[in-house]
Amino acid sequence: MTIPVLRLDTARTTEGRFDPAFLDALRTALHEVGFLQLVDFGAAPGQVEELAAVTARFFDLPLADRMALDNRNSPHFRGYTRLGHEITAGRPDAREQIDFGPELPPVPRERWDEPFRLLEGPNQWPDAALPELRGAVLAWTDLLSRVATELTRALAACLGLPDDHFDGLFGPEPHWFGKVIRYVGQVGDAQGVGPHADWGFLTLLLQDGTGGLQARPPRSDGWVDVPPLDGALVVNVGEMLEVATHGYLVATDHRVLPCAPGATRQSVGFFWSPRLDAVLDPVPLPAELAAEAPGVSEHEHNALLPRFGDNALKGWFRSHPEVAARHHPDLVGQ
Repeated sequence: MTIPVLRLDTARTTEGRFDPAFLDALRTALHEVGFLQLVDFGAAPGQVEELAAVTARFFDLPLADRMALDNRNSPHFRGYTRLGHEITAGRPDAREQIDFGPELPPVPRERWDEPFRLLEGPNQWPDAALPELRGAVLAWTDLLSRVATELTRALAACLGLPDDHFDGLFGPEPHWFGKVIRYVGQVGDAQGVGPHADWGFLTLLLQDGTGGLQARPPRSDGWVDVPPLDGALVVNVGEMLEVATHGYLVATDHRVLPCAPGATRQSVGFFWSPRLDAVLDPVPLPAELAAEAPGVSEHEHNALLPRFGDNALKGWFRSHPEVAARHHPDLVGQ
């Protein structure tokens, strides 16, 4: 099985409507594989190269400069995670990264309507050591927010729904989040990232040319390489989209193989997600699609929760237990 490649600039006809051929290809790719690669999505000339270069400069900073952004100091899970301190599938990953999201003031605990409000807060950026990183990353997230909005509307259309069916879940402000990541080759039994599914709506990933990303398509027991494609975004289904389609689209398991000792791999992940309080109810699918929608995946240790904030909080607590224990010990047991 290969990963389909789609061109976003062919999504609409000259009249501005979605092209049926593009919709068919999108639906087939995400139903059968759960992954695709997207090209011609509107990046400015040199934007991908600039983002890759400034990302590399960040990870080349002295450790003290990176640790000044230590995510353990953020109750909102924002900032720098040092090597080996994110957990996936119960094991530490051989990666370091910055996590970021919409820049928001923190919500005082006494004003929380739900615990997931703790995810709202400010980012941490290396403005003193590398001021250009913030601008490059936010320009990228602005672009990918537009790309993801277009893909979300195309998804609605290819499922037989009005284009704007999902719009209300994302307005007025979606709660996307992002990661700037470097994988570092280790000696011994290390994992780049263990097998997992993403807990947002759609993931849009920019990977470098190193390779190592693999997907396990629905109804398959085997792993498929997601090969690097110059200038492409890797797109995959998240758990919220699986909930919304009653399992017609599945949040596909994927992993990153460890780099060779001494080698590195860079990527930038963008996780398109609705408002924290948005509830993803199953959509009305056409009969022929509903017949292939078996319901959401049943995992003993990972229930898929229909309200995004609950699903996101579950994900952050599992992947960053140090942050959870330091700032929210009363919630850990829940």
